[in-house]
Amino acid sequence: MIVPAEQALAFTQEQPQDAGAIEALLDHAFGPGRFTKVSERVREFAEFRPEMSFCAWDGGRLVGSVRMWAIYVGGQPAMFLGPLAVLAEARKFGTGGDLVQRASAAAQAAGYPVVLVGDEPYFGRFGYSVAAAKDVRLPGPVDQRRVLVLGASDLTGLVTA
Repeated sequence: MIVPAEQALAFTQEQPQDAGAIEALLDHAFGPGRFTKVSERVREFAEFRPEMSFCAWDGGRLVGSVRMWAIYVGGQPAMFLGPLAVLAEARKFGTGGDLVQRASAAAQAAGYPVVLVGDEPYFGRFGYSVAAAKDVRLPGPVDQRRVLVLGASDLTGLVTA
């Protein structure tokens, strides 16, 4: 049983030994269709940044994860957030929001803007904006209304490694 995040969950930076549990969580959350998305194309060439990636634990059980990846947008360094996955029973406690805020804060503290593909009504409350991403292009088909940016209004160009 999950209890409210502020009472029970431990948030940690991702460690190499977390990889198996994270992959199982991602498979459960997204299924095999996750490998066909444009975000996965970005993760295929981007550099994983574990120091900006976080896990949420309920005791020894992984209940949430968010990952960050180093990219460039038109030659400017940035981070790419995703995937974000949280077990259904942990969502009502704000676990996903806590993970997004931790990863976003880590990237911004290091001086990077953040790009993601997601829903503006959800991510907008953390400062992400479609307007700031209007000139950001991903390496594949994507609904441009789902490309969001935090921490920069001048990103222009293709997302590359």
